[in-house]
Amino acid sequence: MSENILDSLKFDAHGLLPAVIQDHDSLDVLMVGYMNKDSLLATIKTGKTNFWSRSRKKYWIKGESSGHTQEVVDIYFDCDIDTVLIKVKQKGGACHVGYRSCFYRKLKNEQGEVEITGTKVFNPEDIYKK
Repeated sequence: MSENILDSLKFDAHGLLPAVIQDHDSLDVLMVGYMNKDSLLATIKTGKTNFWSRSRKKYWIKGESSGHTQEVVDIYFDCDIDTVLIKVKQKGGACHVGYRSCFYRKLKNEQGEVEITGTKVFNPEDIYKK
């Protein structure tokens, strides 16, 4: 018997779940976003990642501005059913500042210095013209 996990999800007080987005092939963590029930259902239905922007207070689809889309391969839920892990095939960069992954900085030492470990894959000024 299969359980309907969608009815069991534990959204936070704002109706959101953290969504960890991971590259299906490399296993690199590309980004973390937030999903409400509607954006999670849209992700499942369309096979493209859909999110809720906490800062802009609006729904958005990954790649709607940049064309850098995420094709959903698998969706996992953690043991507490309050976080989702989505494995994707990434087209272009996932990071809005031009890197493939939002996690392109690595802590270098106790003083808080960081090392840039990623390479830019696009120029954000060319994509996000305002």
